[in-house]
Amino acid sequence: MKYQIANELPGRLRVKLAGPVPPADLDALYRVLGACPDIAKSTVYPRIGSVALVYNAVPGSRARVLEHLAGIDAAAIAKAKQGCGLELAPRSHSLLMDLASLVGFHFMRRWFLPAPLAAAWTVFSYRKFLFAGLKSLAAGRLDVPVLDAAAIGISFAKRDPRTAGLTMLLLNVGETLEEYTRSRSEGALINALLDLPETAQLVEGDTEVQVPSSSLRAGQLIAVRTGMPVCVDGTVVRGCAMVNQAALTGEPLAVERTVGDDVFAGTAVEDGEIIVEVKANEGQTKLRTIVNLVEQTESYKSQTQSRMERLADRIVPWNFLLAGIVALTTRSLVKTSAALMVDYSCALKLTGSIAVLSAMSQSAQAGFTVKGSQHFESMAHADVIVFDKTGTLTEAAPQVARVLSLDGWDDDEVLRFAACLEEHFPHPVARAVVRAAADKGLEHRERHAEVEYIVAHGIASSLDGKRVVIGSEHFVVEDERVEISEAQKELIARETEGLSPLYLAVDGKLMGVIGVQDPLKAGVPEAIAELRRLGLSRVIMLTGDNERTAARIAARAGVSEFHANLLPEDKYAFVEGLKAQGAHVVMVGDGVNDAPALALADVGIAMGQGTAVAKEVADITLTGGQLGSIVALRRMSEGLMCRLNGSFKEVMVINSTLLAAGIGGVISPQMSSLLHNASTVALSMRNGKRYDA
Repeated sequence: MKYQIANELPGRLRVKLAGPVPPADLDALYRVLGACPDIAKSTVYPRIGSVALVYNAVPGSRARVLEHLAGIDAAAIAKAKQGCGLELAPRSHSLLMDLASLVGFHFMRRWFLPAPLAAAWTVFSYRKFLFAGLKSLAAGRLDVPVLDAAAIGISFAKRDPRTAGLTMLLLNVGETLEEYTRSRSEGALINALLDLPETAQLVEGDTEVQVPSSSLRAGQLIAVRTGMPVCVDGTVVRGCAMVNQAALTGEPLAVERTVGDDVFAGTAVEDGEIIVEVKANEGQTKLRTIVNLVEQTESYKSQTQSRMERLADRIVPWNFLLAGIVALTTRSLVKTSAALMVDYSCALKLTGSIAVLSAMSQSAQAGFTVKGSQHFESMAHADVIVFDKTGTLTEAAPQVARVLSLDGWDDDEVLRFAACLEEHFPHPVARAVVRAAADKGLEHRERHAEVEYIVAHGIASSLDGKRVVIGSEHFVVEDERVEISEAQKELIARETEGLSPLYLAVDGKLMGVIGVQDPLKAGVPEAIAELRRLGLSRVIMLTGDNERTAARIAARAGVSEFHANLLPEDKYAFVEGLKAQGAHVVMVGDGVNDAPALALADVGIAMGQGTAVAKEVADITLTGGQLGSIVALRRMSEGLMCRLNGSFKEVMVINSTLLAAGIGGVISPQMSSLLHNASTVALSMRNGKRYDA
């Protein structure tokens, strides 16, 4: 079998297979993997062709595991299939087979083997629990494996191998159910997101060829028509279609996608036909990124989740202390065993991780990608939210509303030369200027020298040996020392009222001003009002625009506090000041200039249409650009924290009750173990339900 090692830790491997695992081969693959004695646990992610392995940390084990993987071929899978008689859903089939094997073999040994042989087999089966307990003790840990080994050992001390065998059966059944619950929660997210077509219609000249979607590469063209799903991320280069993006953004209604618009894997064309240029191969789509985050979620735990797990581990020694007290006071091995049969660790860890996986699954479908559960917690506890203006509160699709010429130039000359400079940079304002010139049919030829882009300031170049600058008032007037008369200031203020002015100067003289407007996004006032209602007491807008424009946008958005004329370092310093005051800060932005503040904030949120740098440093990325997603994120974050804290209380109450009942002799140790495992699975299943967002 061909594979690549994706990542590795001591005793753990995650390998990438050559392709997806067919559903019909899944059970067989599990059987073949289980045939290797060095593999302690395996989890297969069929749609993404990935396998996670836990192997015994003994010399030579890793090499034997890799050798076993390399030796798996079609013949081995076919042979393993012969033992799979039921045609059920793969994971359900596997679960039923595992449970049937555990229970069936247990009672077959009890009913048909002579008592001495049955007892010997029970002692032999104990080796797994004994070795696990001894391994923990050798590492200086008193944990659940030690508890299990001690509880079973007490039954042997009572010369009661039947009870020991039943205890091991219950522990194995509980472990199987818990692992199935965890795998189902993680797998449900991955399967839901990656339900992608295996083939695509590749456009080659005037013909189309059906090819495997995994073979597509950036730059190729594919055709997508009514009823067809989109298999990769790309840009529409021809045609128009209504695309349903519910799997990615949660929006139930299809949206129009035409030339220049992006489409994403996991969406589907409801009506129309488009030709899409592939932006990334199948392994680099937004959905794959989400899956990678799910696979790495254990590395990004919230403080609440980590605290629950640390507490779970710390409780185990107290279980032993309690068992010791019970043994000394009651002289009863049965009651002592009952004190060892119930632990808090598994329930606390499993319910917490299932709740987090459910939140990540729902968040991905609702239109935001969260890089770890600690960001949910930070979002739930935040009390200040800071917004960038352009592209965050506004559409980031500015339009030229006014051209003002000065010093002998006419309006067309100002717009033509501004477009000549701005066409070199993909900034939204630059695109607006270039688009306005094109709409007026103003052609231009480059007379200027090489241009220099000064981040967050503007553009500088030279024309016939004279320095040319275009940019903000701060850049042109203050940094470049271009003088403006009082009459010009009054004229500019009057003509660009409520607009963002762009200043053009040649050789120290102001030649023109371009007034640009950026419309507010739909739903912004409502979203900001709702965020206040949800406990974000301070809502602040930061922008590099002038005071007048900032005031206009803030008033329309419902933001009472704003700061204008800011550079990237000013935004960073502002967020730093908020944190120094003890505030828990959420920063929302979309540009390169927002990246420092996004990285510093307790939670950095990047808009989906933002720059790659902003999305890289942010903790959360919105797939779309609507602020309603932040409202949903806040609610979901609060719901997750409520669920984690509620699960903690329930686990403590239920297991404490079972401990008391077992020690008091109300229920047997085996019954307490059964109820303990059943409650753990029930709480985990409940934590896997959707959040109200």
